[in-house]
Amino acid sequence: MSNPCREVITLQLGHYSNFVGTHWWNLQDAALSYDPETPPGDIQSDVVFREGQTLGGHVTHTPRLIAMDLKGNLSDHVLLLKLKTSWILEQDGNLMMHKESPPAKNPFLEDLDKLDVSVYSGNRTSTGAVSVDTVNSQLARLQKGYRLEGSVRVWSDFLRIHLHPRTVSVIHQYNHDGEAHRLEAFGQGEGLLQGSVLEELEDKLHFFVEECDYLQGFQVLCDLADGFAGLGSKVTEMLQDAYGGRGILTWGLAPVSHPDSTPMKNLFHQLNCTLGTVHLANNSSFFCPLTLRGGLGRRPSSPTAFPHLNYDPSLWYHSSSVLALALDALTSPYRLRNNSVPMWQVADTLAVSGRKVVAAYGAVPFPMMHDSSLPDALSACTDALPWKPLSACSEAGDGKCYSQLATLKGFEGQKLISSLAPGTKPSTPLHSLHSGEDVLASYIRSFYPTAPLALQLVSTPSKLTPPFPQIFSQSLGAQGFLQSQPLSPGSPAPVVSSVPVMTSLQSAPVLGRWLSELHRGVSTFDIRRMAPSFLSQGPEMADYEEALEELRHLARCYRDDSGGVMRSSSEEDDYD
Repeated sequence: MSNPCREVITLQLGHYSNFVGTHWWNLQDAALSYDPETPPGDIQSDVVFREGQTLGGHVTHTPRLIAMDLKGNLSDHVLLLKLKTSWILEQDGNLMMHKESPPAKNPFLEDLDKLDVSVYSGNRTSTGAVSVDTVNSQLARLQKGYRLEGSVRVWSDFLRIHLHPRTVSVIHQYNHDGEAHRLEAFGQGEGLLQGSVLEELEDKLHFFVEECDYLQGFQVLCDLADGFAGLGSKVTEMLQDAYGGRGILTWGLAPVSHPDSTPMKNLFHQLNCTLGTVHLANNSSFFCPLTLRGGLGRRPSSPTAFPHLNYDPSLWYHSSSVLALALDALTSPYRLRNNSVPMWQVADTLAVSGRKVVAAYGAVPFPMMHDSSLPDALSACTDALPWKPLSACSEAGDGKCYSQLATLKGFEGQKLISSLAPGTKPSTPLHSLHSGEDVLASYIRSFYPTAPLALQLVSTPSKLTPPFPQIFSQSLGAQGFLQSQPLSPGSPAPVVSSVPVMTSLQSAPVLGRWLSELHRGVSTFDIRRMAPSFLSQGPEMADYEEALEELRHLARCYRDDSGGVMRSSSEEDDYD
């Protein structure tokens, strides 16, 4: 059933969140088509994009986005809004002129600029509309030439879309580089949302909200490990006060590692993650940490590994691309053209009885053989689920889960059920089922027999276009499916242009132990002695202790008292 467009406004707060967001927006841009003759895909792009026109009648799409970052974190072309020197006709009928000086650009941005000029100067569809398919196809031919691992310094170095003039907010009070005036502590971020910073944010929000016909809510990407955690807590509090009836789905982002880390900086990261988790969960419809770190403490285990990826965890350009692929699937349910699940319903499904922290898991990519079926793919994963932790929270493996939302995205061209000849006995129970939803539900329930389960199957894959990094193993073909035959020696690996992804959002008892570990990690030392400068700009000691008590209470919300099994004293300590 077709849905009216329920708009979403995105906020990206912090440098790593903008890395993830840039990859995510590039994925959305790759899925756009300006050609009215092309059948619409599963995802309704107008949920997150705003449509406009140039004076020549060319359709433009810009993100409904507010991106906040520090000075020094954006290259010149983003500070100049990545817009050509032109008059743009806004939706309200006003004309805005944007001028751009020629900035220094890396090879990808230089090629993108040339292709933009080519498209706008005459490469149009038969209807006269400008098609991004032209840009995508030409860039795809150049993909092998882009190896940006050594040249990406900031997120705007690989941004392929144009931004609206009201999108970027530069925070001038703190520096990105150097040792002085760094946004390192939670209290610094809390103190930012006042004066001109607050006025600018309110102005941008008002602009984007006013043009929405049916605003379903906000998706907030917020850095967890630095002072942006404090800023995010105040931003989500403001959203909750001003737009309390809308969904606020907050994703807390943390990279695997930080440049120039020291023991004291790592301690600050841990404290920021802890306070950020408490406050962002408090002010959001739900809060989900997203990271490939092995944990949010000072001594994490190894980064999350995926069987068919060869990514460098230390490169933000790489790790953020993996999280963006997962986020593309995780956010699909409330962006669907048909039978979408509104934000408030997603939150109500998962955040029950005060359990507002959820954990994410992902199979990136989902291991499916080309020209096979979903029952075949899942039957190869009977011993363990194919997904890996995306929230530094491993599954307990005990089958206990309060609620779960699973999404399979990108099976286009593959069979969802088995094709059996009459009289043929199914090789597994999955091969006897008659719909993809039944196949996936039966498989997941073999691991979580009693947990409430919601499913979304989205045919359209995540389309990968330059400059998405080629981090895929040689076992994958061009569409991201497993190849039946290994490559012959010396053969070049195919350029992967799309991938299937499976994700899961879960509320489960294991999160109680995860939250308790977070609490224990900052309770074993005296913050006034170990990190007195952390409290110098807030929070007050009483507020800090209150936040830790809220964290203890939050962990208790995940206590499983339904099994009738006595816990050991160590298990009780996890919650008490």
